[in-house]
Amino acid sequence: MSGASASSASRPGGRLRAVLPDRTTWATMRCSPRKDLLAGVTVAIVALPLALGFGVASGAGAAAGLATAVVAGALAAFFGGSNLQVSGPTGAMTVVLVPIVHRFGTDGVLTVGLLAGVLLVATAIGGAGRFMAFVPAPVVEGFTLGIAAVIGLQQVPAALGVKPSGAENVAVTAWDALADFVADPQLAPLALAGGVAAVMLLGARLRPGVPFSLLAVVAATLLVSGAGLDVATIGHLPSGLPAPSLGFFHPADVPRLATAAVAVAALAALESLMSATAADAMSVSQRHDSDRELFGQGLANLAAPLFGGVAATGAIARTAVNVRSGAVSRLAALVHAAVLAAVVFAAAPLVEGIPLAALAGVLIATAVRMVEVASLRALARAGRGEAAILALTAAATLAFDLVTAVIVGLLVAGALALRQVARSAALTRVPLHDGLPPADHHAEEQALLAEHIVAYRIDGPLFFAAAHRFLLELAETSDVKAVVLRLSRITAIDATGALVLGDAVDKLERRGILVLVSGVREDHRRTLDALGVLDRLHAEHRVFAATPDAIAYARTHLPGVLADTAGGGHR
Repeated sequence: MSGASASSASRPGGRLRAVLPDRTTWATMRCSPRKDLLAGVTVAIVALPLALGFGVASGAGAAAGLATAVVAGALAAFFGGSNLQVSGPTGAMTVVLVPIVHRFGTDGVLTVGLLAGVLLVATAIGGAGRFMAFVPAPVVEGFTLGIAAVIGLQQVPAALGVKPSGAENVAVTAWDALADFVADPQLAPLALAGGVAAVMLLGARLRPGVPFSLLAVVAATLLVSGAGLDVATIGHLPSGLPAPSLGFFHPADVPRLATAAVAVAALAALESLMSATAADAMSVSQRHDSDRELFGQGLANLAAPLFGGVAATGAIARTAVNVRSGAVSRLAALVHAAVLAAVVFAAAPLVEGIPLAALAGVLIATAVRMVEVASLRALARAGRGEAAILALTAAATLAFDLVTAVIVGLLVAGALALRQVARSAALTRVPLHDGLPPADHHAEEQALLAEHIVAYRIDGPLFFAAAHRFLLELAETSDVKAVVLRLSRITAIDATGALVLGDAVDKLERRGILVLVSGVREDHRRTLDALGVLDRLHAEHRVFAATPDAIAYARTHLPGVLADTAGGGHR
């Protein structure tokens, strides 16, 4: 960012202007309208069954899924930071919304979406989008694997034609559904779900460009209607979007919904930025603006609940279809939202007969396709640490919730990273002539000095994870009269490391060893001075810029060394 840009962003309103669309945004929409139109229609065909399925799976209903896809899809495309991102209801968000619907009802889930929108807008204006880069790949892969498992397990009751038990844990719900199915088997829903999933998975391998999800759902709907099968269907859908309303919002409920809103906002930010990053990777010249993307998602989540929609995020699967269909600008995502709006207003009666088991098959196939086996294998081969992070994140997703899973993954990744960094710190005994002028390299003198003076070089970071190991190594120094600590190779030092260094100096001096320090870097001096670690050494002039000066001081201030060197005729 230039100085002028930075100054502008720091002025009142500067951050807001930075996340609003600019002229360049509109200019790109006029580049290739035909390509964008075709891509938008293609994405809408793929998105229709997903929007219906995720709406039903969330507990808010198919109408909520469609409203989310239309309203949030349009606003996130218009105001977002990616030209290729497609937003709407997603499986990951469904996982979070299901327990919220069970606990707080439909009004609660709409309020949570509204609050999450406020949080996302505030996060965008605060410039927090850049922190997405700090999420490690094993956490993202574990997160995705866990989501896929949860989505698949969520669909078990619908696929088996039984009512969900209402248990909060999806694994328990799936087990209860299986037990009910064994007691009273319903083969028609199972056949529909299995057939739709099989068509999607096999079709994607044979003809990736064909929208097999829509074709399979249409075929299943016609089969149910023609054969008169007794299976649950979507049921009545309103012909159009409801008038915007805040009737669901009750200020008194905000405190008890705040935690859920934070979880939804965190997930929306994480998944949207992951999806935008994936879109960048699939395109040649596109690069998203993280803060602007969060702003667009925030506005989308503010508006969707007003029309009965649930929380939305960037959708990785639909974004990938958009890119592969040749989309050039955000016009494609706007067309996708417009086509879905046409379905809501003109084709609602046709959608009402879609069997829930068919939508369950769509989501089961979607969950299977979310798992990138090659990526999982690569991370597993990369090391036990990466495999552990991935496995723990996935397990936490199943056992708890997605935000907890990401936090667990980040904590484990951070702990392993600290362990690796701590291992890179080393305490090395170095030859005394290292750093001395060539004239001082007399073998006899060096041998004599080695009996009394030893020099140690500290390499790498000296912080809390490595400091105590360093102290133990240094405390083992024996049979010397002076120790020179070379600090020029320390890459980082924190308060704990500085205090341990001071403790090591004190222990050596209590044993009668003269301690000298050399090569203190300017960027480390502030920490050392603030804690008074080297105050006494400074007062006694035992801190030196260079190691040869420290060794020369030791040679002139150790009586034993002076006597020995005098006797040997070297001084």
